[in-house]
Amino acid sequence: MTEHTDERHAALRLLREEAGNIVKTVPGPLASLSLRVGEWALDISWAHGNTSAAPPPPVTATEEEPEADDAGLREITAPLVGTFYVAPEPGAPPYVQVGEHVRAGQTVGIVEAMKLMNPVKSDLAGEVVEVVTGDGTPVEYGQALVRIRAEEP
Repeated sequence: MTEHTDERHAALRLLREEAGNIVKTVPGPLASLSLRVGEWALDISWAHGNTSAAPPPPVTATEEEPEADDAGLREITAPLVGTFYVAPEPGAPPYVQVGEHVRAGQTVGIVEAMKLMNPVKSDLAGEVVEVVTGDGTPVEYGQALVRIRAEEP
């Protein structure tokens, strides 16, 4: 291999890695992505008819919104900075849904950080009132992910 070919392979590998990182963080189906490093380019697009790769819509409360002063309402927050996912993989059912009962220690979602999937667990039992953060959404430490109406102790 020539030095020019090695340089080309390295540039294309860098572009593929960056494209993979971008695709994981973009909400919704991707129509087109173009990346360039110097004279090298990588173009990616998906067929518009392919809906199987589209993430599910954000899950929100379908009943009356909880009042801010509801003493039993608690939030499960992001334990670290990353990307929040409501299901273990694309197309899988979400960990929790509005109206569902959760128990203490139950996984309610995952936060991906540096390619590691970190489970987010409920620290209390109760009813899911709202999934605040949409699937595939970047989150900050301490950001509300799920609201639960806690059971009486």
